[in-house]
Amino acid sequence: MDISTGRTRGRHTATALALAAVLALTATACGDDGGGAGGDKGEEGTGKGEITFWDNNTAVRRDIWMEIIKDFEKKYPDIKVNYVGIPAASVQSKYDTAIQGGGLPDVGGVGAAMLAGIVGQNALEPVGDRVTASTALNGRLNAGMVESVKAAGGRKELYTVPTSASNGVLYYRTDLFKEAGLEAPTTWTKFYEAAAKLTDSGRNQFGYTIRGGAGSIAQALDAMYGQSGITSFWDASGTKTTVNDPRNVQALEKYTALYKKATPSADVNNDFTKMVAQWDSGRIGMLNHNLGSYKDHVKALGPDKFRGLPNPTTDSGARVQVSNPVDGLGLFKASRNKKAAWTFIEFAASHESNSKWNESAGAIPANTEAAKDPWVQKAEPTRLAAEALTGGSTTIVQLPYYLPDWNTISKTANEPAFQKVLLGKTSAKGFLDSLAGQLDKAQAEWKKQSR
Repeated sequence: MDISTGRTRGRHTATALALAAVLALTATACGDDGGGAGGDKGEEGTGKGEITFWDNNTAVRRDIWMEIIKDFEKKYPDIKVNYVGIPAASVQSKYDTAIQGGGLPDVGGVGAAMLAGIVGQNALEPVGDRVTASTALNGRLNAGMVESVKAAGGRKELYTVPTSASNGVLYYRTDLFKEAGLEAPTTWTKFYEAAAKLTDSGRNQFGYTIRGGAGSIAQALDAMYGQSGITSFWDASGTKTTVNDPRNVQALEKYTALYKKATPSADVNNDFTKMVAQWDSGRIGMLNHNLGSYKDHVKALGPDKFRGLPNPTTDSGARVQVSNPVDGLGLFKASRNKKAAWTFIEFAASHESNSKWNESAGAIPANTEAAKDPWVQKAEPTRLAAEALTGGSTTIVQLPYYLPDWNTISKTANEPAFQKVLLGKTSAKGFLDSLAGQLDKAQAEWKKQSR
């Protein structure tokens, strides 16, 4: 699998062919007169008029964004926000197409995982100075999230205003654990013990559901580093990845061995929606997902049949998690009304709106005032995740979102390869050695281009 810089350019060429499919989306956007790949510097504008906002996960966020937009337009009646909802699975290609062909929005949701690719095409406006000048935001954004999106952008500037983080959570069925006489899965040893004991395949009951479809790589990496205790994605030289360290290989072997022994066979194709729905059916003991599915579990199971804990620790008590992409709002360079667009970003990231959005999503607010609101204390998984993120009890392994090829490597190139590991067609070592080779090559190219 060739993970070269040409691969990224090839992806952009391919997505440009899909321009006709997104004309309906781009018709109301700000850059209809061109402006791909940084060719249009846009204008500050009057601070009034219309702006277009692309929501990067319309399937689960549309309603709350419409509420925030209504609040915004009430406070700023001279600004109208045109909402365009885009499914999370296709938002990367939509941005790539608009960058190449014109039609970018004024404001868009940009998660850390896709940030480097958009920054690399010179499509986003740096927003650090605007944050500093904002009385609503300066000093009120989580420092860790700010640093995370700075690193993800691959440059020194801040290219998106962080809005939320959604750390990995181990959800477990408290009623099933109690019936089986099991302790909470707070360590990996207890996790594996529970996965085995709660499985009765003859009765279609399983201890765990493993993610084998879309999004599987990040979850597998989380399980690997959590068990191995390795705390850095790169070695001391910064040129070789640790993904294929023997301790990670051993951890992945143990983790993937759960498939079909303590998990449903359908897991090999399950993305997060299918995995969550399967767990919510009530016949599976444990699920790894993020904070975003908390309310789904409450709706399906009620608040008393499950808990959500930070990822398990090693037997020595060390907790290591890989970074989860911080979500944020980007100001696009081609905007003809950056002043109004920034007013919307500032409003959405401020205390009240950020709290409202994150309460709906069950995520950790980036706004430090919002993070102190009562709902955070009442939503146990969010509270525990926030404490793990900010309290010093957890070491975060930063994934290399800054690599332009990261999304290609972690999705297109290796999700099918991970399925082969689950099916026993490829060894864990062979898979991780191949992944390491791709990552090392991408890192070397990035370092060369960054000189």
